[in-house]
Amino acid sequence: MMRPFDDATRRNIADACAAFARLPEEEAHPALKRAAVAVALTAAGEGDETALLLTMRASHLRAHRGQWALPGGRCDAGETPVEAALRELDEELGLRLTGADVLGTLDDYPTRSGYLITPVVVWAAESAAIRPNPDEVASVHRIALATIERDDAFDFIAIPESARRVIRFHHQMSLIHAPTAALIYQFREVLAGRHTRVTELEQPVFAWK
Repeated sequence: MMRPFDDATRRNIADACAAFARLPEEEAHPALKRAAVAVALTAAGEGDETALLLTMRASHLRAHRGQWALPGGRCDAGETPVEAALRELDEELGLRLTGADVLGTLDDYPTRSGYLITPVVVWAAESAAIRPNPDEVASVHRIALATIERDDAFDFIAIPESARRVIRFHHQMSLIHAPTAALIYQFREVLAGRHTRVTELEQPVFAWK
């Protein structure tokens, strides 16, 4: 399904996010550090289709170097997840958005590396303003929403180290894993009007630190 980058699509996605009931905040993860990522929606380019922004992390970073990721990072002291996601978008991609650009939030996802990630869906109208910060971002990619809505976009595999299924997002010649794949998958499900949970979807063993 092609979703043009226009006001009607923005309203439809905002309505889908508003209809999505997040899992309640739990006290089950007191040891996890809070973090946030942005599911940033912008123009795909040719054809003006709506796309989400995906980055390749810089190769010199200490953690998760060279991996696919949604823009985001750890919450600063006293900062809400929405504030953190907006700040990280500015720091990583030069996109300065406000609370008025926020369409909603998805379920928190606990990672094996000790973070509780809140995905924040935002509408980035000024896509021409993207300026990747080379200290953090190696490259930026626009993934059309039709791509994540394909039947074969995601698969699930078993691993001997866990009873939980590992989710994988097939993008071009790459396999993108959780947490990024899990968060994109839930966003895909929200677009379809389904309240699909992803907190039990597993990460590959190499991401367990």
